[in-house]
Amino acid sequence: MRILWVKVGGLWPSTTGGRVRSLQTISELSRRHQVTVVTTHGQGDDPEGLARHLSQCHRVISLPYTVPKRGSAAFPAAVMKSWLSRYPVDLWKWHVPEVQEQVQSLLSSDSVDLCVADFLFAAMNVPMGGNTPVVLFEHNVEYQIWQRLAALERRPWLRPLFELEWRKLRAREAEMCRQADLTIAVSEDDRRRLEQIAPGIRASSIPTGVDVDYFTPVPAAERPAHLVFSGSMDWHPNEDAVIHFADSILPRIRAEVPEATFTVVGRNPTSRVRDMAERAGITVTGTVDDVRPFIAEGAVYVVPLRAGGGTRLKIFEALAMARPVVSTTVGAEGLGIGPGRHYVAADEPAAFADAVVSLLRDPARRHVIGDAGRRLVETCYGWPTIARAFEQQCEEVVAQHAPAGRKASRRAHLSRAGSSRPRRTRVVAGEHNEIGWSSHRP
Repeated sequence: MRILWVKVGGLWPSTTGGRVRSLQTISELSRRHQVTVVTTHGQGDDPEGLARHLSQCHRVISLPYTVPKRGSAAFPAAVMKSWLSRYPVDLWKWHVPEVQEQVQSLLSSDSVDLCVADFLFAAMNVPMGGNTPVVLFEHNVEYQIWQRLAALERRPWLRPLFELEWRKLRAREAEMCRQADLTIAVSEDDRRRLEQIAPGIRASSIPTGVDVDYFTPVPAAERPAHLVFSGSMDWHPNEDAVIHFADSILPRIRAEVPEATFTVVGRNPTSRVRDMAERAGITVTGTVDDVRPFIAEGAVYVVPLRAGGGTRLKIFEALAMARPVVSTTVGAEGLGIGPGRHYVAADEPAAFADAVVSLLRDPARRHVIGDAGRRLVETCYGWPTIARAFEQQCEEVVAQHAPAGRKASRRAHLSRAGSSRPRRTRVVAGEHNEIGWSSHRP
């Protein structure tokens, strides 16, 4: 297949669960298919590093774009413009004309069999309903994140804004799922939620994976009574989770285990998180080159999420390193892991604290749960297995989208294409920071 993969918001470095999931899937697909990637990069991203990482791709195009974020001078204007449109600000801010033009040009060239809109935000820049089938890759049910945040919000001036955001987002999410030829969710729970807001859509689910050769157990690194959380700290649900943990759960743990320590690992911690860390005596690392040593140090890995969507890659990484996990129901939803066997489930602050204290006092149980988690991801959630399921879904969409008389020959072509590998070629930097490969290089 000739696949056009569209992802706004950057891909490298792989500092978020979404980036990891996308990169692993692209890397596996590019072993057997001709993949062109169109993405954006902002401050802190590394388009040259992305080019090296995706060296098997046919072409990688990375365009500069700085998204308006809360607190930036451009954010109020983005909010005002979104209010005057059908789109919530969370989608409006990801409309990138340069990406839209690049995608349209590639689709018009008749050199693409399938377009993947990676996240709902990318779909803002992908024309649907044309000659090229589109797969919408939904890492989260986006409206649900904002719906949950609205329910948790206690600041009276913010809650109505969150309510407006999630309702507009739900309408647009349903619309884009209906327009796509296939919507791929990352859990059965998410697939059902999307079918509820857009009845009759074609949807499937493919679980999250983990690199079981990269994330491996390091038992000797464990620190007594040490707790760890990892995740992008500029994502509102993660910010809410660690502040909630510090204010409502950690004091209960320390009342029973005074020596308990807590480290928050993840990029771009907000001022609220840093203020919380100083107040509660917590370590906040900011961006790290390698999250594994921090996860390995944890006697217990905690996931106190109260909002969010999709599936939490962070839990699979902890399971792969045989760390015992305590998570809320929201934190572990859709993963297909068994509470009491692969992790401990707890929602209310007192129950969450009791679960953590119990594990800290019971090394044997920590090891049993950690080992069960490791065996599970080794057996079911390696990236080659997950990517092959994604590939099969894409092949079916392409075959079914072809005219009736061409479907048989198209399936044969896909079968032959799946066994071939694009030749590795040189990297060329050009206009708009474009990084490309040409399979026609002499």
